[in-house]
Amino acid sequence: MAAREEITVCEDEVRSRYSHLEKMTDLVAVWEVALSDGVHKIEFEHGTTSGKRVVYVDGKEEIRKEWMFKLVGKETFTVGAAKTKATINIDAVSGFAYEYTLEINGKSLKKYMENRSKITNTWVLSLGGTDYRVVLEKDTMDVWCNGQKMETAGEFVEDGTETHFSVGNHSCCIKAVSSGKRKEGIIHTLIVDDREIPEAVE
Repeated sequence: MAAREEITVCEDEVRSRYSHLEKMTDLVAVWEVALSDGVHKIEFEHGTTSGKRVVYVDGKEEIRKEWMFKLVGKETFTVGAAKTKATINIDAVSGFAYEYTLEINGKSLKKYMENRSKITNTWVLSLGGTDYRVVLEKDTMDVWCNGQKMETAGEFVEDGTETHFSVGNHSCCIKAVSSGKRKEGIIHTLIVDDREIPEAVE
């Protein structure tokens, strides 16, 4: 009798280990999207047997659909403080293989990030042991720091403009100066406590 009980325990162990494994294999795609308010992690679970679709943004469940008879299609949701539109496209490649692509504001992630690098500047710095990510949106001159839109004061100076704001008790300034070259346009430089911060590449 005891032997049979041991067997059932083993079966249960195997079953729970397997169901955990099954849960893990539904995760089919992970993307990291750099927006003005921070870098957001998008995870997508797709159960190709049940048709289950789950979208997580920064670890928080945004969409859950348990039984979908159509395995291909799209899921649309928003990301970040500015509620940026994101769409995951699910396409069948062959047989039971699927391809997952992420679009941000109607553009492929690659195109969106290329375009974004033209319209934003990003700086990553450490002040007093805290890491900060400062983003300038060149079209609106909005400044974001660690997910918060900053209060700024702009002024015209001899060779361009300066946008002043503060992070903690540190004075920050983004200088905008013409490069003198049409292709390069305006060069933006972040200065914190009279120290120039190199631009980050995302």
